[in-house]
Amino acid sequence: MPKLPPDKQASEDCSHDLRKPAWLRRRLPVGGQCAKTRQFLRQKGICTVCEKAACPNRWECFSRRTATFMIMGDRCTRNCRFCAVPHGPIGAPDLDEPVRVAGAARELGLQHVVVTSVTRDDLPDQGAGCFVQTIREIRRQLPQASIEVLVPDFMGSSNCMQQVMESGPDVLNHNIETVAGLYPRVRPEADYRRSLNVLAEAAAARPDMPVKSGIMLGLGENRAGVRQALSDLLASGCSMLTIGQYLQPTPRHLPVEEYVTPEMFESWRHYALAAGFTAVASGPMVRSSYRAREMLSGDLI
Repeated sequence: MPKLPPDKQASEDCSHDLRKPAWLRRRLPVGGQCAKTRQFLRQKGICTVCEKAACPNRWECFSRRTATFMIMGDRCTRNCRFCAVPHGPIGAPDLDEPVRVAGAARELGLQHVVVTSVTRDDLPDQGAGCFVQTIREIRRQLPQASIEVLVPDFMGSSNCMQQVMESGPDVLNHNIETVAGLYPRVRPEADYRRSLNVLAEAAAARPDMPVKSGIMLGLGENRAGVRQALSDLLASGCSMLTIGQYLQPTPRHLPVEEYVTPEMFESWRHYALAAGFTAVASGPMVRSSYRAREMLSGDLI
């Protein structure tokens, strides 16, 4: 298994006065297909995690006429300290949303549809039923497409997970986001073991289906913590992995502790593949649904 370089000194890792390195700076498009896709989604009343979570790849994805749909509103019942999605108050789910999402996917000509959601701890089923209806409607309108769902933890409800799994997604994705030791600071309303259980339940319910997860680097984790997280993911039945750089969305969110180099991301990719993951996307700009179709098909380089 590839060896990784030692951790940097704490004095380097904990600096909050970091300047964004050159590999994270991009010239962004302002028109063309990117603008057309954004306008199309807004006209259809479609919410995307691309915009709500300030994804750094949204211009690239919109230019390729693709997006990650976010259902059940644009506000979350939780308030994770890394996430740009706004926190409450929250209205009732839109009953017409599954039809609109499926219709938008059809009009965009998507071959692989990725659907995620805000966390809805306020709903009796934590939103599982909305995922089920959306999957069914996509199957009806776009039967040839594969479907990937990026789900919340459903408060640990096995019944909610069973509902989603029985609706037949092609990929089940749930991000652990960071290492176990950083959960109290990064995800105080989540639970590391509960997230691993989500993945384990999905893998047990559908052994033939890829189970996917993702982590962010740059929040203050050390190499040992990342290695342990990857080991825990494999033990839970996770086979596909994304590793990306945490970027501070606003001054109110957690600061970046380290900008991890592209070379280090590549080292982690080799490490994860050698450890047993079947597909790994690792890089500063990688996010959980970045090039998801290519990752599923094995065409991601």
